[in-house]
Amino acid sequence: MSEKWTLLIFLLLLASCLITGASVLYALAGGWLLFFLYGLKKGLTPKELFTLSMKGVKRIRSILFTFVLIGMITAVWRMAGTIPYITVQSAAFISPSGFVLVTFLLCSFVSFLMGTSLGTAATMGVICLSVANALGVSALHAGGAMLAGVYFGDRCSPMSTSALLVATLTETDIYTNIRLMLKTAFFPFLLSCALFYLMGTGSGTQGAVPDIGALFGQAFTLNWMAFLPAAVILLLSLFRVKVQLSMAVSILLGVGIALFVQRVPLADIPRFLLTGFSAQDAQLNKLLGGGGILSMARTGAIVALSATYSGLFEGTGLLDRLKGGIEKIGAAATPFAGVLATSVFTALIGFNQTLPVMLTHQLCKDMVKDRQQLAIMMENSVIVIPPLIPWSIAGAVPLVSVGAPLASIPFAVFLYLLPLWRLGVSIAQKKKAPRVSAGA
Repeated sequence: MSEKWTLLIFLLLLASCLITGASVLYALAGGWLLFFLYGLKKGLTPKELFTLSMKGVKRIRSILFTFVLIGMITAVWRMAGTIPYITVQSAAFISPSGFVLVTFLLCSFVSFLMGTSLGTAATMGVICLSVANALGVSALHAGGAMLAGVYFGDRCSPMSTSALLVATLTETDIYTNIRLMLKTAFFPFLLSCALFYLMGTGSGTQGAVPDIGALFGQAFTLNWMAFLPAAVILLLSLFRVKVQLSMAVSILLGVGIALFVQRVPLADIPRFLLTGFSAQDAQLNKLLGGGGILSMARTGAIVALSATYSGLFEGTGLLDRLKGGIEKIGAAATPFAGVLATSVFTALIGFNQTLPVMLTHQLCKDMVKDRQQLAIMMENSVIVIPPLIPWSIAGAVPLVSVGAPLASIPFAVFLYLLPLWRLGVSIAQKKKAPRVSAGA
């Protein structure tokens, strides 16, 4: 079986899951078997192939443990009133004409705190789109702002699984990565804010802002203590405390607030941590229910299965020809252009965020020798490209969960302004480099 046929069959597996609505896990499991058989044809033994598979999983084993903590923290911040408190305090900034911009900023902030795009979409995103509908704000504009916001935070949060994955694969420090991510995204962020403000100008005149405070106030004590679980994450990140330790402190603090401030029954705490927070009020539960360890099980399985590919690809040389083509693009244009082209290709075939990240690292790590540079190039490309692919769950799931149309994707301007800006910068730097050398 040739490399081309192996990859083509894998693409067909992914496409069949997309068409039928089946979980991408089936395609990933089938892909592992396919690559395993390819390895056997190349002369490797089953033992060697199993070892190569586990090599990839061992590389990201710390992330799998972090997923457990993330699942717990997303439940704790709900039952401790942290998310309701942030939402209610943010309501003061809502105005119809500026609401598209407010949606982007709120979703960016909450996603930065939570480190999850899907979790932010299911909470703050749902709330923002509900308010947008009440105000008569365009669902296209609000949906695009929401999608851009949840991935702005997901990209550069210390609790983000994607940021942790990139840091682990490239063997770089996540806090250094975050600092560089914020720096490289500064101009695209400002330009996005200006565009979102222009989108909202003159819109939203049909209704009044829903009284979210009254809804949350019936179930939670909304004082400053509810914000402490999020505040401790921000504080500890400033001191570059290990992410897992910061999460553990936030979880313990949140459980204490849930027990003694929100009066959550002790017997409910373990259930909420495992299966997610649930409220008796149906409307409240629709806005706030979710989280828990089990909510991360599917993501963990996707990451673990995708990780087996890296070892198999290294051992079998399946992607060597493709890597050669990418290196030619990098040499002809710029290394970032090569990473960006790879990101688009892997996002088109990956149908999620995790697999493109793993494949892009696999294909580009020899082209970009500096691990820090590679980490930031990936953060500015393969992390933000998948949500722009209409058939990728990275973009489709957040939009569907808030009731926004897929046509909102072109309005998620930050997600493509960032890679385009960095591409322009890389080209300008390459053109400038020879003149500097000549002068020296």
